[in-house]
Amino acid sequence: MYKYLLLVTLAVLAACQPASEEPIAEEAAAAVAVEPAGRIDNNATLAAVLDSQADEMKARYKFRNPQETIEFFGIEPGMTVLEGLPGGGWYTKILLPYLGAEGRVIGASYSLEMYSLFPFASEEFMAREEGWEAKFLIDAKAWGGESGASVEAVRFASIPDRFANSVDVAFLPRVLHNPSNFQNNGAGDHLLTIIADTFKVLKPGGTLGVVQHEARAEMSDEFADGSHGYLKKAWLKEQIEAAGFEFVAESDINSNPKDQPTEEDTVWKLPPTYSGTGDDAEEKAAVDAVGESNRMTLKFRKP
Repeated sequence: MYKYLLLVTLAVLAACQPASEEPIAEEAAAAVAVEPAGRIDNNATLAAVLDSQADEMKARYKFRNPQETIEFFGIEPGMTVLEGLPGGGWYTKILLPYLGAEGRVIGASYSLEMYSLFPFASEEFMAREEGWEAKFLIDAKAWGGESGASVEAVRFASIPDRFANSVDVAFLPRVLHNPSNFQNNGAGDHLLTIIADTFKVLKPGGTLGVVQHEARAEMSDEFADGSHGYLKKAWLKEQIEAAGFEFVAESDINSNPKDQPTEEDTVWKLPPTYSGTGDDAEEKAAVDAVGESNRMTLKFRKP
């Protein structure tokens, strides 16, 4: 109906033009008719992929807004996408079938050096992380199916040069608080390294998409250093732009005004982690009423 009304409107406008301008009106009508159709097809493809996911994934759509997020960053079938910290593959399971056989996903995890800084980095944990690349590739093959995108696995701080200028979109969902925490507390330039790596792999004109737990501007810098999971928008934009990126746009699609942490709270108190709630049903209910964290959604461009 939308396309029909749009074409009728253009036809009426064209009829009002002098005869010499009719070819221009016809070209405009053709352009408007073709471009939205392509976007609509991609949107429908993505919606179908999302609808095919397991119910436990769908339960988080209202907080993670995958359709709106992927569309905002301009991710389309056939692209090469670097996904930061894919973990158990929540977004990978969506990207692989959506990008299709002509697409590619490059999963990028933290460096082993950075993982060793976590207080829970036991020998068992580190041994498991050392095998992440092989496990991710095996899991991703099943997630993508026969027509899914190809997959590769890398680690920040050691991404091979062959990936330089090859990525259409670098997508970093809730990735940057941990490297910010370690960097802000003197344990290495982990945030700057990750930002530099994304700049390196992106094609000129490529997009860096960031979704990150957001601290309110009035909260202390100590709270927002990454150790509580939250970062301030202005500070993070400054770090990314200093690396050469151009800020393009932001969206409130992942914002949650119900998330109002105190200086003592951490993001891990919220779903799905529930850290510190224990068996207190009343406290868990209060946390559930908040939902997942308030998140900034930022789009940058590599010049």
